[in-house]
Amino acid sequence: MPRPRSTLVSLDATPYYHCTSRCVRRAFLCGEDSHSGHSFEHRRQWIEDRLLELAGIYAIDIAAYAVMSNHYHVVLHVDREQGLAWSDAEVIERWHRLFRGNLLSQRYSRGETLDRAEQQVLAEVVAKWRERLISISWFMRCINEPVAREANREDDVTGRFWEGRYTSQALLDEKALATCMVYVDLNPIRAQMATTPEASNHTSIQRRIATARHVQLPNHKVQQPEQLLPFAGNPRESMPAGLPFRLTDYIELVDWSGRILREDKKGAIPEDIPEILQRLQLDTRHWCYLNRHFEHPFKRLVGAAHHVRSACETIGQRWVHGISQCERLFSSG
Repeated sequence: MPRPRSTLVSLDATPYYHCTSRCVRRAFLCGEDSHSGHSFEHRRQWIEDRLLELAGIYAIDIAAYAVMSNHYHVVLHVDREQGLAWSDAEVIERWHRLFRGNLLSQRYSRGETLDRAEQQVLAEVVAKWRERLISISWFMRCINEPVAREANREDDVTGRFWEGRYTSQALLDEKALATCMVYVDLNPIRAQMATTPEASNHTSIQRRIATARHVQLPNHKVQQPEQLLPFAGNPRESMPAGLPFRLTDYIELVDWSGRILREDKKGAIPEDIPEILQRLQLDTRHWCYLNRHFEHPFKRLVGAAHHVRSACETIGQRWVHGISQCERLFSSG
């Protein structure tokens, strides 16, 4: 029986989550359907455009994404503090960019005066909207529902386009975060849809590399893609908001891992191990295995075993599938 989302997403445990949605009924997001001969490549752009649009509305940042033939991956960072800091007016403005709101919110947006009772009712509604703008479930819903409606209209069918629920994995530490992001960014190479990260269409790594090539300081936050969570550099005191790595180190890691995937080196690991991988203290053979199989060993919680046990206590769970794999695969090399 599926667990309620409240037991799968706990911001007290981590703000980072890897989410995946998959199509049903032989549905395609992109590529060519060999049975019908129809191409659905344009649907990948639907997903990418919607992801980047929602990142500017929700208190949720995109760390990595990849849109594939019949599914997509996205690594999300929930910025709850940002959402709680928004004024009621800002919450209403953001909600109206997605939905019509209600009569009171529309009157408020037009500058009309509300009496005390109306203000109280609106405040209660805004509190609900605020929570939704911090919710991964609502974020994924606002991606999937419009795409499903448009795809069904295009296919002239009714019924489900997506599987019942998206899947999510909580990324509990830097090791899990870096491993998952690289796994997502290398999806097109692993599926032989591209040969290099920069040629991997509809991925975050392609967008990051394209921007880095045209700026003088690629590791500076303000010179990274606005729609993506920036790389803030290696962890230190007074750490700014952002991913705890340097962008250039991460790109090197993705390129290095991609070359291993392309060359299908079984047991032959290059000696020039990227600095970021050494800092994370991950066994290189475990790293290469996870580049291919990140989703399979773990179900809901990913990270070093002691972080998984701590998260279990936080969410009131006694045991979680895959903890022995966490013990083995996220051990130091």
